[in-house]
Amino acid sequence: MAKTVLDVLKERIEADKASATNFLVGGAVKDFSQYKETAGLLRGLDTCLGYIEDLSRNMEYEDD
Repeated sequence: MAKTVLDVLKERIEADKASATNFLVGGAVKDFSQYKETAGLLRGLDTCLGYIEDLSRNMEYEDD
């Protein structure tokens, strides 16, 4: 099955999330401010993934 725009977007967001997680877990955070920024980024990316999943599900129901 061919990739949709949502599939490509989801893969990109998951890659960004993995990168931010590795940055956080790897101890590269310099201070609490940078920690909060990275944690906020991860939270935002999780929210985006949730929106994509909802949209994908809604699109499947419309096709039926």
